[in-house]
Amino acid sequence: MPQIKIAVLFGGCSEEHDVSVKSAKEIMKNLDPQKYDPIPIGITKNGAWKMCDLADFGWENRPCRDVLLSPDRTTHGLLVLEDGGYQIIRLDAVLPVLHGKTGEDGAIQGLLELSGIPYVGCGIESSALCMDKALTHLIVKNAGIATPRFWLLTGDDAFDPSSLPYPVFVKPARSGSSFGVTKVENEASFYAAVAAAREFDEKVLIEEAIIGSEVGCAVLGSGAELSVGEVDQITLAHGFFRIHQESAPEEGSENATITVPAAISPKERELVRETAKKIYRALGCTGLARVDLFLQEDGKVVLNEVNTFPGCTAYSRYPRMMDAAGMPLSAVMDRCIDLALKK
Repeated sequence: MPQIKIAVLFGGCSEEHDVSVKSAKEIMKNLDPQKYDPIPIGITKNGAWKMCDLADFGWENRPCRDVLLSPDRTTHGLLVLEDGGYQIIRLDAVLPVLHGKTGEDGAIQGLLELSGIPYVGCGIESSALCMDKALTHLIVKNAGIATPRFWLLTGDDAFDPSSLPYPVFVKPARSGSSFGVTKVENEASFYAAVAAAREFDEKVLIEEAIIGSEVGCAVLGSGAELSVGEVDQITLAHGFFRIHQESAPEEGSENATITVPAAISPKERELVRETAKKIYRALGCTGLARVDLFLQEDGKVVLNEVNTFPGCTAYSRYPRMMDAAGMPLSAVMDRCIDLALKK
């Protein structure tokens, strides 16, 4: 059987560029070389596409070739620029290992839809919905699942911060990880938090702080055929969870401990899993996503957020949850690629 030729996109223009490089490196290490012929395509922070020899830090400083993904469905692949012309590399699939803006918000998915090339992960609509936390809350709430109370600031909207039930979280509505997120304890620090959020997005989300244990669920598949990983649990010493912003995240978080499986009852574990699957389906997710939730003392499960291409680094939550359920990253990627080819 011929190898599946697959472009692995990584890097990108978002604040999660470096995390994407780490994710791509780990994924490529776990792709079966007998089954796949991976082509690493690095996207610089300025948006230039480069075909390189591997996904790792410093790739921009090694010999790379300029490359474009053709939106022409008859090309069905890459245009490698050389000597005033180009070479065509036809692709079987694309693995967009991109986090945050232009990677998880439907932008790259739109280009891939135009190209006609199968790709791993959620489609345009679900990617855009999950990237916008306010829209995510609205759809999930309409599906009968609890969400935090929230308020929106757009443009020069007038807003009275004295009306808020402090503490609250102020965050960019459409940004990845915890960049630009501030826990606000009182009115005095509200506007500084809004300014920090607006460095990443003009649309600002204000959420009530939910009292409960932070748990997560890795979901894989499409429609009725969903697999879930072991539920994980985040225990905080102080502050809030800021993984990917540590100086050395591979060595652990400064204020958080992640336990897999979560120290919760079997009944609670099943409720978390079923709620995660319900959220995944309500948002139209396909391929893979990590659903983050709060589990309260009374057993109520509340949405936190959904990541449509979660981190896949050596220390990331998604592969750890799937591995704990008996599915290593190599098997996860096999399933994701198979799903993409069957779309």
